[in-house]
Amino acid sequence: MGRKNKRFREIASLIDQSKVYALDEAVDILKKCPSVKFDQTVDISIKMGVDPRKSDQQVRGTVSLPNGTGKTRLVLVFAQGEKVQEALNAGADFAGANELFDKVKGGWTDFDAVVSTPDMMREVGKLGKVLGPRGLMPTPKAGTVTTDVATAVKEIKGGKIEFKLDKQAVFNNGIGKLSFTKEAIVENFRFFIKAIARAKPSTAKGQYFKSIFLSTTMGPGLKIDLKEVEV
Repeated sequence: MGRKNKRFREIASLIDQSKVYALDEAVDILKKCPSVKFDQTVDISIKMGVDPRKSDQQVRGTVSLPNGTGKTRLVLVFAQGEKVQEALNAGADFAGANELFDKVKGGWTDFDAVVSTPDMMREVGKLGKVLGPRGLMPTPKAGTVTTDVATAVKEIKGGKIEFKLDKQAVFNNGIGKLSFTKEAIVENFRFFIKAIARAKPSTAKGQYFKSIFLSTTMGPGLKIDLKEVEV
């Protein structure tokens, strides 16, 4: 307990909760925080000025982070015939049809992303109770329902992530690892922000970005100056 308290005190001495931080300064502080035994994820939390209950104000899409996420993502592909081998050749961790349907239906979810060919979606749709709550259901908009399974797998493995508002109009996404250089974290941050700016619904009124916080898995949350999102 003593070590934990010491860590909290060290973190508290580095930050000012009432302050709004420039992006570079925030990343510097997160890197200075006492280390833990694993490579922490750098998380971004963005409160948006839209109403996610309205279908015309949904904000979602995908973005390929230039420096990846630092996480090896396990990809499952629902396909048949030659598409199975195409997926495996592209780096898919699991690919197939009936056997995988049964496995997922039984509650198996040891994967981070799901891709499906269009002809499989009737069956994949039946897995909604398992995949839906975990945000794993493939969609054409996210590029995960496609005949080009090889490209979809390569993009996911290369750092392509999906962003989608929760019910409180907040995005919560990992945008890299603390071991990344400051420049890599900043570049990923800016790519992520620009993707959300591009996805702005025409019906969105008023201030689009309300607040942004940057944090790490075991570190503090630092409020980022909204001037950083002038894109």
